[in-house]
Amino acid sequence: MTAQPSWRLLVALYPFGAGAAAVNIFFASLIASWIGWRVLSPYESVAWGLLLGVPATYAFARHIERLKRRAGGG
Repeated sequence: MTAQPSWRLLVALYPFGAGAAAVNIFFASLIASWIGWRVLSPYESVAWGLLLGVPATYAFARHIERLKRRAGGG
């Protein structure tokens, strides 16, 4: 059975997921500049992070729910 995360957990984790996504996207654009691609501005990185933070947060929240279930915390 798949552990569905609660809305409270998703809302609590979203700022961390979106922030991590934004930072990773910005640093990935810095690395991609070595091959000639442009570097994203911090604002563009935050916008992409807000968008990509949703699936990242959902995946991490499901992982947390599985760990809770395994620990017996339900």
